[in-house]
Amino acid sequence: MTFRIAMRRFTRAGLWLAAITLAVPAHAARVPIQFWHAMSGELGVEVQHLVDGFNASQDRYQVIAVNRGSYDQTMLAAIAAFRAGTPPDIVQVFDVGTATMMSARGATVPVYALMQQQKQPFATGLFIPAAASYYADAQGRLLSLPFNASTPVLYYNKAMLARAGVTPPTSWAQMGAAGTRLLATGATCGFSTGWPEWIQFEQFAAWNGLPYASADNGYQSFQGVHLLLQAPAFQKHLGDLAAWSRSGVFRYGGPESNALPLFINQTCAMYLDSSSSMAAIAGGARFPWGIAPMPHAASVPGAPQNSLTGGASLWVMARVPADHLPGIAAFLHYLMSAPVQAQWARATGYVPVTRGGYDALQASGYYRQNPGALVAVQELSNKPPLAWTRGLRLGYLPQLRQIQRNALEAVLAGKQTPAAALRQVVQQGDGLLQRFGETAGGER
Repeated sequence: MTFRIAMRRFTRAGLWLAAITLAVPAHAARVPIQFWHAMSGELGVEVQHLVDGFNASQDRYQVIAVNRGSYDQTMLAAIAAFRAGTPPDIVQVFDVGTATMMSARGATVPVYALMQQQKQPFATGLFIPAAASYYADAQGRLLSLPFNASTPVLYYNKAMLARAGVTPPTSWAQMGAAGTRLLATGATCGFSTGWPEWIQFEQFAAWNGLPYASADNGYQSFQGVHLLLQAPAFQKHLGDLAAWSRSGVFRYGGPESNALPLFINQTCAMYLDSSSSMAAIAGGARFPWGIAPMPHAASVPGAPQNSLTGGASLWVMARVPADHLPGIAAFLHYLMSAPVQAQWARATGYVPVTRGGYDALQASGYYRQNPGALVAVQELSNKPPLAWTRGLRLGYLPQLRQIQRNALEAVLAGKQTPAAALRQVVQQGDGLLQRFGETAGGER
């Protein structure tokens, strides 16, 4: 497949900056809009391209993009700045911070309300359902603007699979069988995974139509929620991963995308990670590779279901100067436009969050030329979401992920059985959820 990430990026950035210089009169006094984000490296460059494009398109507002570190750091910095009375205008918050932002009383301005007030065209129906449902309130109104949307996919080394005589597996049982065959034909490892908690717990639940937590994963209420991870399907999955780890079929590579080099250097023939990893793989892999859907648990009736949206959304902070609000709304409207959505998706591998962006890519032939890029879209829309596969509306989700990663590592190291590890996850996790439910408020 060909996935073009510009080696011409800096050239393009220079042209955009030149366009800004030509388009804006030297005397123009612009209203500054502070946009805090967590995108670094190539993604940070692409965020700046979006900002530069907006700034060049008008002469009333100047969006200033500021990287504030990791997702966690960016969200915490914005909350601290709000408490200090100096919030940014817009902040990018990762998906697992959604419940925290919703429960922060008076700290944000709902995007749907801002856009209505500023008379900008806006409706939940303009967005793809998977993205909209994650960031909407109980009435289906968007509290934040979906921005960078991703979901896990299966990357595979075409040459290694061909040599082993296997095709990309569609079920976890087939993953084990294919991995065994790959080892027998010279591979060092069958598969690895990035973001183990996100993919092997949260996405495993949704893709197989399993509830992750009660109250429809927290969508019904923040109070009285408890985890449902002791179900037999989760125990079996952890047991399979442990067995495959012992045999060499599966190799654990650590948190986040730390296992990516195992795929790029051809140690592992298959690799599960975010669809947004396409950029890194396209830039690093020196072999033919492809993209397939995540495997599902064949023993679970109705699977596969739909995957969850990962990534982040843009929240508008409260208590910003009133003359900033029109500029904030104009910038968000710009980001929603079909050309910008298509540009963002092409450059990063993220899924376009608006229907218009998807239609623009489809009409241009992009998905025909890059079929792997369509896999994430198909997973998110594989079936209409169930009440418990819309997303996770849970507090302390970053801490819950750490607890799950600890459990997975203990099982893989042979220190705990899957049943014991998951029992501990539920005990510790339920304590966090109870604490969050006792303090949470705000609009749902």
